Amino acid sequence: MRSTTIGTTAAVADLAGPVRAGSAPAVPAAAPRVPRVPRSVRLAAHAAALTLVPSGLWRVAIALGWDSGFTDEHLRPENFPGVESWYLIGVSLFAEVLGLLTLGLVHRWGEELPGWVPALGGRRIPVLAAVVPASVGAALVTLVTVVGAFGWNGTDNMSGPGAPEGVHYWVMTASYLPLLAWGPLLAVVTVAYYRRRRRSG
Repeated sequence: MRSTTIGTTAAVADLAGPVRAGSAPAVPAAAPRVPRVPRSVRLAAHAAALTLVPSGLWRVAIALGWDSGFTDEHLRPENFPGVESWYLIGVSLFAEVLGLLTLGLVHRWGEELPGWVPALGGRRIPVLAAVVPASVGAALVTLVTVVGAFGWNGTDNMSGPGAPEGVHYWVMTASYLPLLAWGPLLAVVTVAYYRRRRRSG
């Protein structure tokens, strides 16, 4: 019986490995827990980027010669394609890039600079360096789109001379309507980003 107990003790000691006198066995440190991005926040970020697509496609269509219903000297179909086409396409691309930046608030490249960035690759992005511009952007976009919505049918806008009418009016309105959601969606994603980064330290 005694020999069996000794043998069992020796086997346990072999499995545990050598332990120095007066020290406890080493326990591997737990990896820091990084809060996951909720699915709802990811959907909000992608939706924010998509709100700019309809108006962008509308401008690109005009740039390629589509009749948007405008008869004023700048946007009438006779001017496109032409020099003004590059302006409309450039505005559309620039706006979409701004919208796509929202995705950085739910992806790793919005928390840590990619390795290919010269000199700064791999560095953590300070929380406020992302939150402040995103918050200002959300506030400005919300202000501009809400004010624009209230003045949409004003005499200086869609009720002015040369503005689209009928089907063309509704196509343009439907193209710009999603922009009303851009600011609020960006605000929601920004708040979620701030809370997640603060929790993860």
